[in-house]
Amino acid sequence: MLDSAAARGASRARLVGLVCAVVVLAIWTSFILVARGSAARTLTPLDIAWLRFVFSGLVALPFVAWRWRRVRQGLGGDTRTAATRLAGLTLAAGVGYCGLAYSGFFFAPAAHAAVLMPGSLPLWTALFAMALLGERLGAARWAGLALIVLGDLLVGGASLLATLQGGGPTWRGDLLFLLAGMCWALYGVLARRWRVGAVDATLAVAFGCLVSAVPLYALAVAGGLVESRIAQAPWGEIAFQAVYQGGLAMLVAGIAFTQVVTTFGPLKTTMMTAVVPPLAALGAVPLLGEPLGAAALGGLACVTLGLLLGVGLLRRPLAGWAGWAGRGVGPVAGPVKGRVKERDA
Repeated sequence: MLDSAAARGASRARLVGLVCAVVVLAIWTSFILVARGSAARTLTPLDIAWLRFVFSGLVALPFVAWRWRRVRQGLGGDTRTAATRLAGLTLAAGVGYCGLAYSGFFFAPAAHAAVLMPGSLPLWTALFAMALLGERLGAARWAGLALIVLGDLLVGGASLLATLQGGGPTWRGDLLFLLAGMCWALYGVLARRWRVGAVDATLAVAFGCLVSAVPLYALAVAGGLVESRIAQAPWGEIAFQAVYQGGLAMLVAGIAFTQVVTTFGPLKTTMMTAVVPPLAALGAVPLLGEPLGAAALGGLACVTLGLLLGVGLLRRPLAGWAGWAGRGVGPVAGPVKGRVKERDA
């Protein structure tokens, strides 16, 4: 009976994780499309980031005050450890990710962000997971990573090649997008390493950004160090960006992403999110009027195959086919004794 209850609990947790994964994919894909559409609006990228921090921080503030003891316990218990982990998560998922990502829009178009930020997550996460969690990657996982990277390069290959040939400052934005993906991957791995819950981690990041990035940006604008166009923006644009960026992209997607990491681990989670660039490319066809070429279709196929390999859905069929082809000869034919089990990410 205990085994049955444990199985039901595991199935329920997996279902919650899958639902959260769908939520993350939907919000992250729409984030790329909204970012492309926002480029022609009034607000600067840093204005949008500031609105994101203000709205999410104000929404999170009463919850942080209400369950501060639980949040602190989730961050490590004692005040020093909790403060250190709060700073680390805030720098990675809040100030670091958003500062780098939104700054990248000053130099490179949103199409580059669609490829380089979510597309680089599996690679960064694999490196951090091996370094900080001691994870080991099997051949199928490495093959999945290679296909995902190839697919992302195919999706944005034409624009990236034009950047390399034409020079200019676009490479700076590309570098910022890659570093933004690195910051988000670090957040996911740290949350797993420190065993911080989804709600606690998201509340911590929102609170940390509210008390750090929000006043610093306001001081920078007041001192003339940064240009802001919030005063010139219509209220509708301000309200939309605040609610979407702060409510959906930060709070809802933050909780959902951390829950997926808790359920499936950082490596499988970021392999799932690697499907965002092709989805954004497909969505841009009817919504933004951007054509979908052969490279984008090829990228979609590569990312899909890489995703299936990475999460293990193709391992058994491939093993069975290889065993049939070898007529029982070879390491994939039948059970393998003494096999070292690959640690799930």
